[in-house]
Amino acid sequence: MIGKFLIFSLLWSLLGNPFLAMLVLLIVIYILDRSFVGVLPSISKPWQRRRNAARLRQQIVLNINDVAAKFELARIWIESKKYHQALELLSEIQSRYEDSADYWNARGTAEVHTNHLEDGERHLLKALDINPRVQYGEPYLHLAAAFKERDVNKSLHYLQQFQEIQSSSSEGYYLTGLMYRMLGRKDEAIAAFNQSIAVYRSLPKYRKRSERKWAARSLYRKIIS
Repeated sequence: MIGKFLIFSLLWSLLGNPFLAMLVLLIVIYILDRSFVGVLPSISKPWQRRRNAARLRQQIVLNINDVAAKFELARIWIESKKYHQALELLSEIQSRYEDSADYWNARGTAEVHTNHLEDGERHLLKALDINPRVQYGEPYLHLAAAFKERDVNKSLHYLQQFQEIQSSSSEGYYLTGLMYRMLGRKDEAIAAFNQSIAVYRSLPKYRKRSERKWAARSLYRKIIS
């Protein structure tokens, strides 16, 4: 904090304007974070999603049978939380992706977010049956979130299944901590965040960069818990 104040004071003296100095400082912090940590959200990612979605929609207009474009567009809509639109597209192309774990993961994700819980659970489990490590166990997190208010025991079961896949991942323990917070289990959440930080510290140097943001987020969540 003192370091940031000193940098701000230096920028103020150089630029002669406190508001401009603050803007420059925030830009520097953002660039450093995106380059080395990754806690702050990407400014460009939503714009890139919109651009890609527009491109894919144009492809589909030109070729209504382009199932690959429809699948990719559905995944973009899931990332954008447009679950109803995604489910509509995914339903159209089911026959082409019967054996795809990624397809059933996307389909189940859209369904659990549009109140089709039974179908969503069945399809997410189907994705895991085809490939137990599909999207690094992401279906388990969707299932844990979907059942957190309806069946806590089932939610915890799916969370434990996720932990088994992500036992050496700082990200895995961070996401586990978030789920425990959603379930109101503060002590377990803090323990998961601590484990996320411990896992990060034990990683070899070449893996630390990709996991650093999750350890940083875990530290932040632990502090505010």
